[in-house]
Amino acid sequence: MSRFLFRFLHRSLGLLSSLVGVAWGRRTIRAFIFILIIVGVSLAVVLVPDIHIGGFERGGDNLLGLTLGLDLQGGSHLVYEAADPDATEDDMKVAANTIERRVNAFGVAEAAIQVVGGDRIMVQLPGIADVEEAKKLIGQTARLEFKERTCLVDEPDNPCEKPENHEDKDIGLTGDDLARAWPGQEQTKGTPIINIQFNSRGTPIFAEFTKRIVGDNMKRIAIILDNTELLAPVVKSPILNGTGFIEGSLQNPFTIDQVQRISVQLNSGRLRVPLNLIHESTVDAILGADSLQKSLQAGLVGLGLVLLFMVVYYRMAGVVAALALMNYTIIALAVFKMLPVALTLAGIAGFVLSIGMAVDANILIFERVKEELRTGRSLSSAIETGFRRAWPSIRDSNISTLLTCVILYWFGSRLGASLVQGFAVTLFLGVVISMFSAIVISRNLLQLIGLTAVGRIPSLFTPERAREAVRVTRGS
Repeated sequence: MSRFLFRFLHRSLGLLSSLVGVAWGRRTIRAFIFILIIVGVSLAVVLVPDIHIGGFERGGDNLLGLTLGLDLQGGSHLVYEAADPDATEDDMKVAANTIERRVNAFGVAEAAIQVVGGDRIMVQLPGIADVEEAKKLIGQTARLEFKERTCLVDEPDNPCEKPENHEDKDIGLTGDDLARAWPGQEQTKGTPIINIQFNSRGTPIFAEFTKRIVGDNMKRIAIILDNTELLAPVVKSPILNGTGFIEGSLQNPFTIDQVQRISVQLNSGRLRVPLNLIHESTVDAILGADSLQKSLQAGLVGLGLVLLFMVVYYRMAGVVAALALMNYTIIALAVFKMLPVALTLAGIAGFVLSIGMAVDANILIFERVKEELRTGRSLSSAIETGFRRAWPSIRDSNISTLLTCVILYWFGSRLGASLVQGFAVTLFLGVVISMFSAIVISRNLLQLIGLTAVGRIPSLFTPERAREAVRVTRGS
């Protein structure tokens, strides 16, 4: 009876062990399929230059469609200072938001606009190499006014636009009274025009003004931005409902770019505080391209050396780490592209450093697995135990790095150090993705290999010879 019970328990335990092994293998395969899907989608994101899904757009003409920062793409760098010494921090934030709306509406990708030191605004415009165009786009005080212009002469050789040939009078209309302006086309001629619409306060003022000067060739509507004439059109018909349009003359018709830029300037509104431009510079795109090329070369050489070391020292586990790091790089680039993250030289440095963090996590795991293999455990058991014991060290070191990234980003935003911010962002994202790479991808690949015949050869996973565990007993 006892022998029969022993055989029954032995076979039951064997069957249970087989079922557990099959279920564990199925989980590993399902996880591997999940990883393949993530890597496949990420690879497609990286390789497709332009992504358009509904209103979602990413990519461009840059390398792999990634967003490049000012130091790599080239562009303009401007710094404005408040002209009013009593300007508050809230005033500066509102001014920065107004400038940002204007720049974004004009289509400048990934412009960086932030308040620095409480009384300054830093503006970085990647892709705009003409600093004069950048200054026209932003303006200085964004003070928009509508005035009645009276021409003092009516001679072809003395146009009304000359300052000495006209005088302007305030009519009580400012940018606060303009509801919106947008580019369009004249219905009959198809020429570019600027549509304007006033709010409830501005509509009656503008209606009375246009009725009074319509048909008078010596009168104009002077639209002045930052004490500089923007437009001075003639009124052809009274505008009673607050909505009308401005078109160019026969000699100088508007272009599409003009109506877009002027519409953005009209929509910019009025800042709470006037600003003075105190610094301007242009970053050469050729220098940026050269820096990007050298950074990529350095990154590829470093990655290659790391992969070679891992394969030579850790053997099959090193091959797994190499595959995990390649997948990590693909996923990280896809995340940078989709968010998007503006890559600067400092940002690339943060990304390369995060690769080192990913390697460090794999080394901790493999060393733990080696220790378990030396005690005589099977590969599957060594992988599970090694990952479980390495996880606390990986978690604590990465959390401390993530906290450091948050602190760096905060200081960078307070001091206006965009390079520090770029470093912090890419390092933060890279560390998060590296944790996924080490804990999910590396672990799953090792487990998958453990299901094959290769998993029965421990010497392929450690340079040291595994030995059987020795049971020590005390003599009586």
